[in-house]
Amino acid sequence: MTLKRLILVFIMTPMAVLLAILSLFGSWQEPQFQSRLELYQTNIALQAQAWQSENSSDDNLQAVRGAILGEQPLESATKQYQEARQSVQTNLDKVNNKLARLRSQSEIAPTPPKPLPDVSPTTKTSQLGQEQQLQKSFKELQKLLAELDLRLGILQVQQGQTDAALKTWSELQKRSNTNPEFGQTAAVLSGLWSNPPRLLPDAQQPIQKNLEGWFRSTALVQLYQLQQRQEALSAVKAAQQEAATSAVLKLAIIGTIPTLAALIGLILLIFLFAQRLLKGKTSLLSQNADVAWSTPWDVETVLQVFVVGFFFMGQLFVPTLLSLLPIPRPLTDVRLQAFSVLVSYVLVASGALLVLYFSIKRFFPLPEFWFRFRFQDKWFLWGLGGYCAALPIVVIVSLINQQLWQGQGGSNPLLQLALESQDTVALGMFFFTAAIAAPFFEELLFRGFLLPSLTRYLPVWASIIISSLLFAIAHLSLSEILPLTALGIVLGVVYTRSRNLLAPILLHSLWNSGTLLSLFVLGSN
Repeated sequence: MTLKRLILVFIMTPMAVLLAILSLFGSWQEPQFQSRLELYQTNIALQAQAWQSENSSDDNLQAVRGAILGEQPLESATKQYQEARQSVQTNLDKVNNKLARLRSQSEIAPTPPKPLPDVSPTTKTSQLGQEQQLQKSFKELQKLLAELDLRLGILQVQQGQTDAALKTWSELQKRSNTNPEFGQTAAVLSGLWSNPPRLLPDAQQPIQKNLEGWFRSTALVQLYQLQQRQEALSAVKAAQQEAATSAVLKLAIIGTIPTLAALIGLILLIFLFAQRLLKGKTSLLSQNADVAWSTPWDVETVLQVFVVGFFFMGQLFVPTLLSLLPIPRPLTDVRLQAFSVLVSYVLVASGALLVLYFSIKRFFPLPEFWFRFRFQDKWFLWGLGGYCAALPIVVIVSLINQQLWQGQGGSNPLLQLALESQDTVALGMFFFTAAIAAPFFEELLFRGFLLPSLTRYLPVWASIIISSLLFAIAHLSLSEILPLTALGIVLGVVYTRSRNLLAPILLHSLWNSGTLLSLFVLGSN
């Protein structure tokens, strides 16, 4: 065995696997982005439910409103917030228990005898870092729990559950030693809905600071009514109606297009499976289903591309290179954050593709169907149809996945940045990264190289599943493994049947573009 193979197989590969496992487990305690996204949607739905048309008796408009918001938007929002609160409380208890165990271990840890080498400082440093991280997570969860309780109470009073709301805010005030401003806001809200009402001094300030959207306007309406400030009351109601109209439009955009595409996808899936049953091997799903690629390289080349080119380039080399640049950190400007994400991704992609090129260069010219781009083919139909078919599949898998992870498991940090950014330049860079650079690079690597390479050792269907699982794991978030594996399987099916990389690239680009569009619309609230 050569020295190169020895280093690659027995040193670099186990190291990459270990670092990937540690990164995945590190995402275990991180909040899942999907939970926050659902609350954003719920908040917009609450704003939209205040919408009133000029002709409020118009049955067609009321039907449209009901279709967008559902029959009982307040009840649905309350349920959503109660589930979110329960999830946060569960995770808070877990973090608290871990902190307690860590502190108890620190207290009872024996001190090594003096003659032996003293390794305790390193251990203490490691424990201290872990404890600091847990304390940070604990404080963030406490803050989120307080925000949820403020909003949950307002939802309760709007449904006539005043006693339950007062109890919710009272319990929040008892925990206000960690977040005094939330306790103050809870006291203000309790006063507004008490019988008789109690108006605390400067009640408007904490409401405007710690509440937003529908929750803020609802509290301000109650405050101004009690203060008999008709001008301020009219202004906030007008702003509420304007926000409601905008919210209805946003919900229509983010709900109608994906729903129609998912419906088309469901019909398409039924048609394809029916055709498979009736026509067998002449059906579209059976096209090229068992035709493997002629692969001139072995597993060592595959390991070299992914371990050296993908993992070490993305997790060690590029981050180290960027850390040496004289840039003030942390980056607070959203344009700098977007530019940093773009540059990092382009560097990782360029490095990985260079490693890929030099790894397979000696096998040129490659056999037929390798890295095939054909614009005259039916790649557009395969890509568009694959996108529609992927929607219902990934949605179902995501619903199951949420029940498994209960709001934890981490997510792609780019999603949060895109949601909170309303800068056009930053959004343009996010779009280029997610909708152009990522589909091209990831499809070239996972579908163009990995999947066909696996067909040397495995059937095509098994190669699709294994490459999809590795594609999902490469994103280093536990909560994303199942949905991304499902998406990867659809991408793999589309590529193996079409034998054209343009098809999965289009599918991937449409998927990421749809996600970014939804985030932009939601974030513009």
